[in-house]
Order: sequence, then structure tokens, then C-alpha cells
Amino acid sequence: MKASQEVLLIRLSEMKDAGCLMELDHLVWDRNTAPEPLVWTSREQYLLHCPPGSQLVAFTGDVLCGYVGFRSPSGLASQRHVKELNIAVHPSYRRQGIGRQLIEAAWHMARREGVAKLRLRVLSCNPGVLAFYQACGFQEEGRLSREFEVDGRFVDEIWMCLFV
Repeated sequence: MKASQEVLLIRLSEMKDAGCLMELDHLVWDRNTAPEPLVWTSREQYLLHCPPGSQLVAFTGDVLCGYVGFRSPSGLASQRHVKELNIAVHPSYRRQGIGRQLIEAAWHMARREGVAKLRLRVLSCNPGVLAFYQACGFQEEGRLSREFEVDGRFVDEIWMCLFV
């Protein structure tokens, strides 16, 4: 059964989610979605970088379908109104509205917390995801041309934002 036909539970991440979140990162973050594949060397390393409560996770039953991580871009008080997002949806659950629901949940959480701006980064070699973010209301805010060399080709890093 597809996740869109089942109840999708979105909640803050918990310590018990670390293992399945690490597995999802391994599936999702490759040369087309990140400058380099994401590899966690240990659960402890993962939890230092992604502590419980730093992501909204989407589950259907006991299956992790996706997450949206959020963090402050810096420790500056003058930037506390901004959250940087990273979004991952399990390949088996894509094109079912889960990414959109996660973005909407992050937007509502940001609004409750007084956050004024959500931002994210996407590689230019990932036009499908770029179009998805645009459909969710994100706008290109800037572009770092030829920022990365991925598999022998130069790739732009596109900065996008959504105002809350």
C-alpha cells in the first residue's frame, strides 16, 4: 500500500529513530543529490550532527518514509529567524506527497516558533528536485556557479528560500 493511502505520522525525531535515519541518508545522499555521498561512521557521530528533535520525521506504520532536518545556519542572534532545511524521502515513497507534507509541517513549525525564513541548497544537476522546491514556493535566492566538481563536471549550488 502506498503511503498516500495510509496514515502518515509526522513528528519530531527521537533517539530511537537514529538507525533508520542513517539508513535513509545512505539511500538518498549520492553524487546527484550532494557534492559527495553522505557516510556516517557511527551512530554517535550521526547523533552529534543530527540530535533528537532536529528533524521532522514521516512514518507510515513503522516505516520511515522521509524527514526534513532544520537548523540555524549560524549561532548568531541576528540570524535566529532563519532555518536551513535538508529534506530526504525514501526512494520507494517518492511522488506520493510526502516531501510536500514535510515542507508544510516545517513551515507551520517555523511560523509557531517565529522563524521568518526557510532556506535550502540544491545542486543544479538535480532539476527534478529543483522543480519540486519551486512548486512548494521556494525561490532561487542565489547561485554559486561551478561550486562543485562532481564526476568530472562542474555543478552549481543553488540557494533557495521560502519566507514564512
